Amino acid sequence: MKPFNAPIYNALVSHAHSNLIGFHVPGHHGGQALRQSFGSDQIQNDLMDYFYNIMRLDVTELTSTDDLHHPEASIKEAQQMAANTFGSEDTFFLVGGSTSGNIALLLTLCEPDDIVIVQRNVHKSILNGLKLAGAKAVFLSPQVEPISGLATIPTVQQVEDALVLYPEAKAVFLSNPNYYGMGVKLRPYVEAVHRKNKPILIDEAHGAHFGMHHLLPQSAISEGADAVVQSAHKTLPTLTMGAMLHIQGNRISRETLRQSLAMIQSSSPSFPILASMDISRAMIDTLGESMFQQSLDSAAAFRRWLSEQQTNVTEMNIQADGELNLYFDPLRIVLHDGSGVWTGYELQKHLEHHGCFAEMADPQYVVLVLGIQTSLMDIQRLQQAIEEMVREENHEAIVPVRKGTTSSIASVSVNSSISEPVSFARGKFKNETSIRIQLLDAEHHISAEMVTPYPPGIAVLYPGEIITSDMIKHLQQLSSAGAKFQGAADLKMKTIAVYPKSTGMRDAFDE
Repeated sequence: MKPFNAPIYNALVSHAHSNLIGFHVPGHHGGQALRQSFGSDQIQNDLMDYFYNIMRLDVTELTSTDDLHHPEASIKEAQQMAANTFGSEDTFFLVGGSTSGNIALLLTLCEPDDIVIVQRNVHKSILNGLKLAGAKAVFLSPQVEPISGLATIPTVQQVEDALVLYPEAKAVFLSNPNYYGMGVKLRPYVEAVHRKNKPILIDEAHGAHFGMHHLLPQSAISEGADAVVQSAHKTLPTLTMGAMLHIQGNRISRETLRQSLAMIQSSSPSFPILASMDISRAMIDTLGESMFQQSLDSAAAFRRWLSEQQTNVTEMNIQADGELNLYFDPLRIVLHDGSGVWTGYELQKHLEHHGCFAEMADPQYVVLVLGIQTSLMDIQRLQQAIEEMVREENHEAIVPVRKGTTSSIASVSVNSSISEPVSFARGKFKNETSIRIQLLDAEHHISAEMVTPYPPGIAVLYPGEIITSDMIKHLQQLSSAGAKFQGAADLKMKTIAVYPKSTGMRDAFDE
């Protein structure tokens, strides 16, 4: 077992224990600002218990700490140690979540009007990065797992075809795994993109723990991706907003990346967040696989219990032997009502009523994330919550939904075509007024709104994208199947907002 060594944490504790007087920010003065009378001993005690010790470690850039944007001491050492642990050549700590890493990568690789090949169902931070860079996106529609109806990532063939159509593309940007813990092996994608000598960027926000136990999926960096963004705060013992950006190979300029990070990250980063990332890495180095064993055992115990129950509250099924070659994160549990009586939102409310708070819910599923050290006692609470909510609602057991069946909405295929370049330049349609027309008449017009049917939760149209006949048919299919549309003013999708074909817009249509 390696000794526990967290350089940033060590530097902060050493500074806090030194008998120094600080004449610098932050304004809480190392927590001393809390030592005032509030007319309530309980308030005073709570403040001291919950915040005082955090504030003692919340310092600024000092000679005894370091500077995130020009690390020379503890931060430099901690990032180097993180690179060794996570298998990259260089690791950058992020205090603005994966959002800051995604945006910085696009600012590093793109000039205005450059093209990036992007998975259509990406996090909004990637879209914001495209806007800030003034770049264009060629969207690839993801594959849909046939039983669950959930989107994964595009096929390797789609990526290869897009690179042939747009050889000038600066990079390929994919998200893997999805929010539900479902992902695919990335090595074939990496090899396809590298054959064209392009960088492949992976938003692996939900996979910071990947590769740290033999029962967990491999990380994207281990499969050869050039840049991988991970939200350490999602699955490691890291404070919220703590994330890491891992880089390897020579396709991404480290100096340009540092400049991009300095532009979008605070010049006064949170040292408690930095230290928590350092502590997470030190825990992995010291504990190894045992750090994740209890949570994996707890997840397995819950799955055994759930399989023995006679209720329709069950775990999501996926096609394990299908063409998608999927893996599933064992520390995510995705529940649904197999009878279709309860929506995911209703399941979430029932769980909360019994003291169990889930990560998220959608119209069909509720997602539970097992954190580090989730115990059997925690699992027993979850089991009791499910038993009680089934009993209270008199939700009698019936035959579960048969494997291989899907809802009518999930069975509507996602448009698999490769889009034409969509400009995300912020001034592109700044002075244009949109009009609303019948969807049937919208072919060849430019969409003025983002249209995201749910399910499956994949944007069919982005503002600035040219509407095709296939898109119109696809939206009509989804509407007939009962999908709801986020981002669209007309929830039934009979009409759509578009930009008029005025003279000033001619260039947009000619692209």
